[in-house]
Amino acid sequence: MAKVTLVFAALLIALGLAGFLGTGSQHPTALIPTWFGVALAVFGLLAMSPSEGRRKLFMHINVTIGLLGVLGAGARAMQSYIHASSSGLAPDKIALASQVTMAGLCLVYMILCINSFITARRSGKV
Repeated sequence: MAKVTLVFAALLIALGLAGFLGTGSQHPTALIPTWFGVALAVFGLLAMSPSEGRRKLFMHINVTIGLLGVLGAGARAMQSYIHASSSGLAPDKIALASQVTMAGLCLVYMILCINSFITARRSGKV
């Protein structure tokens, strides 16, 4: 799962950089997915430990980062959409797309992690 974590980290980093450059490099909050990706990458690398205890610890930290990404990006996307529709304005499409994509990536990552945890538990590796 640590290698899968690095893939999702790279996707989040690319998403943040694309959002930042897509907004003309004017909105530093567009880099939020990048910071989530960096955190996943750091703990993903630490999860490549031969020690089972360390690997489990860092993968649980990663799934928590994924949960925070789903909750934060999903809530922000809904808030942005509701605010824009209630005020009669069109939502910022780049920001909304970035938030929804981040929430989706983090959700898929969480599902993969939870499935891996369940499989490991059932196989008796834990």
